Amino acid sequence: MTSMANRNSFLSKFTSGLLTWGLFWLVLITLAAGLLFAHGFAILLEAWSKPEYSHGPLIPVLSALMFLRELKEYPPQPGPKRDRWQGVVLILLSIVVAFSGKILQIDSLEAYAIIIWVAGILLISFGWETGKNFWPPVVHLAFMLPLPGMLYYEVSTSLQLISSELGVWFLRLASVPVYLDGNIIDLGVLRLHVAEACSGLRYLFPILSFSYIFAVLYQGPKWHKLLLLFAAAPIAVFMNSVRIAMAGILMQHFGAEWLEGFTHFFEGWVIFMSSVLILFLFAWVLLKLNPRKMRLVDALDLDTHGLLPQAARLKLVQPSAALIAATVMMIAFVSVWPFVPDRAAVAPERFAFAQFPQQFGDWRQIGKERRFSPAVERVLSADDYIAVQFGRSPDEPSLDFFSAWYEDLAADGVMHNPEICLPGAGWEIAKVELVDIASELNLEAPFNINRVIVQRGEERMLVYYWFTHMGRAIPRNATAKFSVLTRGVVAGRFDGAIIRLISPIKKDQPEVEADAQLNDLLTKLLPQLPRFIPGA
Repeated sequence: MTSMANRNSFLSKFTSGLLTWGLFWLVLITLAAGLLFAHGFAILLEAWSKPEYSHGPLIPVLSALMFLRELKEYPPQPGPKRDRWQGVVLILLSIVVAFSGKILQIDSLEAYAIIIWVAGILLISFGWETGKNFWPPVVHLAFMLPLPGMLYYEVSTSLQLISSELGVWFLRLASVPVYLDGNIIDLGVLRLHVAEACSGLRYLFPILSFSYIFAVLYQGPKWHKLLLLFAAAPIAVFMNSVRIAMAGILMQHFGAEWLEGFTHFFEGWVIFMSSVLILFLFAWVLLKLNPRKMRLVDALDLDTHGLLPQAARLKLVQPSAALIAATVMMIAFVSVWPFVPDRAAVAPERFAFAQFPQQFGDWRQIGKERRFSPAVERVLSADDYIAVQFGRSPDEPSLDFFSAWYEDLAADGVMHNPEICLPGAGWEIAKVELVDIASELNLEAPFNINRVIVQRGEERMLVYYWFTHMGRAIPRNATAKFSVLTRGVVAGRFDGAIIRLISPIKKDQPEVEADAQLNDLLTKLLPQLPRFIPGA
């Protein structure tokens, strides 16, 4: 009898201490979120398997520690609160974002919705007045997310070019003969191509995460915090350039067989720890320049005392109306989630570029169609493409015509931008402008394109390029994707393309003559283009 009473007493204490009603609803909404965002978690796991996002699993752990650290600053405030409903709004927003990702088949949105949900739970649990102060660990979760494909490609390509320039500068300082052609480093006996894996992104994301935590812990002036945060990207690119330069020096003095071993040794933690050391040195310099002298060890709040006991405050979560409403809402959406239809896409009929005409008026195709290397095709990610040259006579330069067609622009957008790719091939951008060539093409509707002048040494070229969706010429890639997610969703059309024409500019030739040639070819070519790139 006594043992039974003791057992009941123990269960009562256990229930009242841990299995509170507030904790019950919190666990329930968390389980519902796990089901609703299951695909989002799968996307994160897939991204974390890539080298540039391999730091991802550490981000939630570090964010949790940051949250417990922030929680120490706010003593428990038991009792009802009236400012919890802002969290319910965020929970609803996370559901809308996740549903949008599922319907539009934009996988990244389902991953991004997880962070919005976390912010909503904190506001419901602690109320607006306290919960809003926990934004640093919530924002830090963004570092576990993969970049959208279109943004990743443009950032990666830009970093390649910067790393190439800086790496060659270091090689020349070391008296190593080198020639840079875009992002190809020519060492005479070997050509180093600064590929995506060497762009600096592999180190940039973890260094950005570390610099963010560093800035949060830093107790110096706010402008110091901003400088430390923004220093991460230059540091990552600098260290990657050092890596490129050291690879060139090793090759020059010891031969190409040393490169593979050096690459495996020097990448990863060596680059990361060197970048962290530079960040600490930068903070030390900032403190030395500050009138209010402070040691670096004092400027960093590294006190971890009493962090774990803060986790016990979970039992103080109240079974509020906001928490119950958010939980019921999550369960309701989880129950209908399997029945949400995928977007209905209309597959327009089109001719393959293999059937593209070889003559438009007096313009005839010169030579055979060019095919890109498998590596270039992977970056291009097109479902169909064409790259040919057209000419009118041997006395005139031939014009280059390129187009890539995509069945689905919603996911990543067009993975190609001539303003980035051409500099990667050694061309410098001399001028970029947005022009309407409708009058030159005898069109009534506006026809806005990008007009670019590029040069390499004494060579110059005139480049026209634009994107297209449902027959509309769109100058910018992001605008084309927005068109897909608005007009395209209504019409069920997610296909699109990029079109690019290039005309060489002879020495002392006026640019207007090159414009006239491109416009003449376009006038004859555009009427045939809808067969291969369907319009509205």
